Amino acid sequence: MRPSQVQIDFGTPPGTPPRTSSEFEEIPYPVTHPSYFKTAHNYKHEESLPLHHMNEDTSTRRRVARGPGSSGGFMSGDEHESEMHYDDDGKDVYSKPSPARSRISSGRVHRPPPPPPTSISEFISQNLEHLPPAIYTLLSCWTRFHKIGHANTVVWDEAHFGKFGSHYLKREFYFDVHPPLGKMLVGLAGLLSGYNGNFEFKSGVMYDESVPYVAMRVMMATFGVALVPLGWYTAVELGMSSWSCHLVALMVLCDVAWLAISRFILLDSMLLFFTFTTIFLLTKFHNQQYQSFSFDWWMWLAFTGISIGCVTSVKWIGLFVTAVVGLYTIEDLWEKFGDLRMTNRDQIRHWAARVLCLIILPILVYMLSFKLHFMILNHSGPGDSTMSSLFQAHLVGNDFGKNPREIAFGSRVTLKGMGWGGGLLHSHVQTYPVGSGQQQVTCYHYKDDNNHWTILPTWEAPEYNPNGELQFLQDGDVIRLQHVPTTRHLHSHTVAAPVTKLNNEVSGYGNSTVGDFHDYWVVEVVDDIKQGPREHVTKIHSLTTRLRFKHQALGCYLYAANAVLPQWGFKQLEVSCTKEDNPDDMHTYWNVESHWNDRLPLGDAKFYKSPFLRDFWHLNVAMMTSNNALIPDPDKEDILASAPTDWPWMRLGLRMCGWGDNQTKYYLLGTPVIWWGGTVSLIVFVIVLGIYLFRHQRKYIDMTLQQWNHFLYVGKIAGYGWFLHYFPFFIMGRVTYVHHYLPTLYFSVLMFAHLLDHFIFSARWKDSTKRVAFGICAFLIIGNFWWFRGMAWGIDGPINDHWGLLWRKTWNIYNA
Repeated sequence: MRPSQVQIDFGTPPGTPPRTSSEFEEIPYPVTHPSYFKTAHNYKHEESLPLHHMNEDTSTRRRVARGPGSSGGFMSGDEHESEMHYDDDGKDVYSKPSPARSRISSGRVHRPPPPPPTSISEFISQNLEHLPPAIYTLLSCWTRFHKIGHANTVVWDEAHFGKFGSHYLKREFYFDVHPPLGKMLVGLAGLLSGYNGNFEFKSGVMYDESVPYVAMRVMMATFGVALVPLGWYTAVELGMSSWSCHLVALMVLCDVAWLAISRFILLDSMLLFFTFTTIFLLTKFHNQQYQSFSFDWWMWLAFTGISIGCVTSVKWIGLFVTAVVGLYTIEDLWEKFGDLRMTNRDQIRHWAARVLCLIILPILVYMLSFKLHFMILNHSGPGDSTMSSLFQAHLVGNDFGKNPREIAFGSRVTLKGMGWGGGLLHSHVQTYPVGSGQQQVTCYHYKDDNNHWTILPTWEAPEYNPNGELQFLQDGDVIRLQHVPTTRHLHSHTVAAPVTKLNNEVSGYGNSTVGDFHDYWVVEVVDDIKQGPREHVTKIHSLTTRLRFKHQALGCYLYAANAVLPQWGFKQLEVSCTKEDNPDDMHTYWNVESHWNDRLPLGDAKFYKSPFLRDFWHLNVAMMTSNNALIPDPDKEDILASAPTDWPWMRLGLRMCGWGDNQTKYYLLGTPVIWWGGTVSLIVFVIVLGIYLFRHQRKYIDMTLQQWNHFLYVGKIAGYGWFLHYFPFFIMGRVTYVHHYLPTLYFSVLMFAHLLDHFIFSARWKDSTKRVAFGICAFLIIGNFWWFRGMAWGIDGPINDHWGLLWRKTWNIYNA
């Protein structure tokens, strides 16, 4: 066999001066000459200004790469774009470039897996990269678990989420504005720790000996422990240097706000955990893009979708990190759409994979959490009335299914608004401070005697005789609805409603002997779940028959949407009379929920069934309605609330408990150098990006194409993530607190580390310079943490005795 040829380079002869371009003869090839095409090919990838305008050194710096992927998108330099060459050896010079299978140019550098270890020492040497995150994880355990049971009282929102965990253990249905996954995990922590669910979790109350609050806090803090290794490995997958990976881990470890929020029975540690996992899994998927549709590619894409479903199932704030994944996916698919070498079949496969794993799978996870929620909470509880009447009829301990089915005059009933998020028709002795000044009529989401109404005939009809012949309610009957506790009648007139000004006001008027024709309502049947359409409904039944109530004199319809009354209406839902006759408007639909009539036979729960999808949608709309009602009250000062503009610069913290001298005090406030450094880094990134773009336009080369793609990739993950988590709070009407910024903080931390990596740790500085820079950063982070550690671990004694904590005058740490 003929040996392969070997080419040996002996270098330049000694004493030979370097040769410049001016020493070579330039030959003008004709357009038809073959060499012209090769020269033209080089110009596709490099473009320079005329050399006679500048010297050679300046010319070299002003050349700008024109290769594919120079746009710097998320997916710049994917498997088709990293290497491209034109082979025109006797072939058509306009043929498409032949792709070279390569790795993406952003993210972690791909290395082949090492061979299986043959000894313990070899195994250790192959896994030394995991030693730093293991050490950081142990330190995270210490910071999160240290003195975790020091405060033996209910701290801050433990009063809510501990109580919700109790409902799961007692299987009582309750209502809350947040999705159920996090609260189910709180209930699971209580179950595993031996809690029986009987403690009331009143704010500031000391825990009973029967409540294993320390064990429950430890289980919740475990999610906070996991943030540190997740931060490390995310930085690794983003392609940061080891110096920056250490800084990310240190900042996650030493932020006092993340530490404090992780040490109690709250949802925030789980929200942060799933936010971190979503970004980590996204970066893992990104680094598999060079081998599309492989097992690892599918696995990390599917895990990303599952994590999206989990973070959204803890709190709806998880939708913000979902938007980050969405932006990444849109740009990814747009880049692939422009790849003319990708077949239509592969294009469809990529789109289908994203739809399946990033849309359908998260929705299924989210719906599964509600399915488990409904299965566990199968007993009647304090949140029954937020659900439909049919749903409540199946709860253990609820008597709706035993109520008489057929409605008659003289029956005492409660009326449930069937619009999404609707409540029970309600009235109380308080009057409207505006409009008619008559008794208020509202919708209320909880069971109360003030929800009871009696069905009576008109004033002109014979007076109702409780011993006379039964008269069943029919479609088209004209009735009065008398409020049982106050004897007022449901009434409407041409006075404008207090919130929905285009509608008429609905009020309580008169008494058992006083009233007028404005008390008359015409019953209109919409349909019946069991009997079918309106024409098939022979009798009006409780729970299943949908009704509308038309005011006889005005022609308007009894209406309960999601308009919330001011504080004088106790933030209950407004009830009005809409002038628009829209038969499809769910907010004009009502059904009889509770029904009492001793003269009628009892019903049977087997007649009632509520489908899961309807219950799922109903509960989500009710959550949205209640969430929107959490607006700042201008008549009441909330010393805990803060505005979004307060968060990046740490203008205000939050007292998590009582502030007495004998109480252990916790103050929710971040580590200043981390928060301020992250905020400054975001501003610096925008400025630096602008400078780079201007220099790019003037044909300067500041970095290679791969470095530019990596700079933009990490900057987009951090920048988009911060923007999408922060700016939505400016358009929200609800009250906000400093803990709402904690998921946003993660992206400013990544940006902070990214810029330090870009300008110092991955730049051409001496190793000694990098070590000094890292030492300064680490010292500031650890020193800041140690100075403010008491805010998370607890401050005992008079707060004014602890000097040096007031770094900003706006912090309400000290007592006046």
